[in-house]
Amino acid sequence: MTPLKPYLIRAINEWILENGMTPYLLVNADQEDVFVPEQFVQDGRIIMNLRPEAIQDLSLGTEHIEFGAMFNGTPMQVSFPATAVLAIYAKENGKGMVFDEDEDTPPPGPSDDDDSSEKSSRPALKIVK
Repeated sequence: MTPLKPYLIRAINEWILENGMTPYLLVNADQEDVFVPEQFVQDGRIIMNLRPEAIQDLSLGTEHIEFGAMFNGTPMQVSFPATAVLAIYAKENGKGMVFDEDEDTPPPGPSDDDDSSEKSSRPALKIVK
């Protein structure tokens, strides 16, 4: 299945906007493929304002989030993977959702080499007369 996080980000963003509030994203700026203004990164994190009046061409994609914004009067195209989002919340009251940083890592599953041990550890049924 595709990751759930991008769908939750889109839904919560819409919910925050419909309630007349300002959506903020907390982003892990240390993750690979994160293109944000470095001067606003603190402790490896950056808060992005998604208010429609503050940004242009917002794309909340399944894999990446992108938009244009002004930072100290300088336009910049911001881009980062959806996996880099740590939280989405309303600026005014903090309501939203915090994501687990390890959430995007799939749980360990059995490898092809583990098939024999998995089969032997399964319970076996016997017919008893």
